[in-house]
Amino acid sequence: MEHRPFGPTKREVSVIGEGTWYIEQSHKATAISAIQRGLDIGINHIDTAELYGTGKSEKIIGEAIEGRRDEAFLVSKVQPGHASRTGTIAACEGSLSRLGTDHLDCYLLHWRGSYPLQQTIEAFEELKHDGAILSWGLSNFDVPDLEEALEIAGKGRIACDQVLYNLNDRAIEHALIPWCGKHGVTVTAYSPFGHGDFPSPRTKEGRVLEEIANAHNATPRQVALSFLTRHPSVVAIPKASTPEHVVENAGAADIHLNKDEVNLIDEAFPLGPSATLTVF
Repeated sequence: MEHRPFGPTKREVSVIGEGTWYIEQSHKATAISAIQRGLDIGINHIDTAELYGTGKSEKIIGEAIEGRRDEAFLVSKVQPGHASRTGTIAACEGSLSRLGTDHLDCYLLHWRGSYPLQQTIEAFEELKHDGAILSWGLSNFDVPDLEEALEIAGKGRIACDQVLYNLNDRAIEHALIPWCGKHGVTVTAYSPFGHGDFPSPRTKEGRVLEEIANAHNATPRQVALSFLTRHPSVVAIPKASTPEHVVENAGAADIHLNKDEVNLIDEAFPLGPSATLTVF
């Protein structure tokens, strides 16, 4: 499994991680096995949030990594309604308790809300000073928001921006990926397969993925992940609620698309115009 530097931190994360949105709706034992199987094959990036299942996702992850905490790069998020200075600290304490750990490797603001961004960043810095988090980042931030956060925090503080990115929604390629690359911020792609709209092999777009997949003895989803993570500053966190799906996702890291294949996918899934980020 390929690993890449995570923003300005000295840590590295697997280029393919594990997202856990709605994992609490899966069979619990199977979900735990999926997370543990990921650790077995080198997937160390595990992403969750206090919002997911109102904390149930964090509890499942806590069970899965018990005794293996040092193998995981653990990320959680504070929801905007809790993101005041004192609220962020309290929310982090709640996440740590549910996860059964004394620290997070990275803590994110899930999306911007009504609390001033400076309050949230001050809380992040306090948590980092106290060792409760090792780094902090943002989620669903567009370039103007990132510029504001950079002005508040200074250089080398923002570890990542977690955003929607898939073949049917490539808006972040216009400005956000270049900005993050310039400033040493990791882009974490969530929902890399879309929301129930992954291309069918019966469509023209799906046939392109199928043909490239056959050339690599791979699957179309692995090809999609390889394409999305072709930028050195991008990692992806597809959800996988079974061990089999985790192994399939991980296989994307072994695929190296050539220039012609990248161009074929680029033509099949046009970049489209710049747009405001969608929040999920």
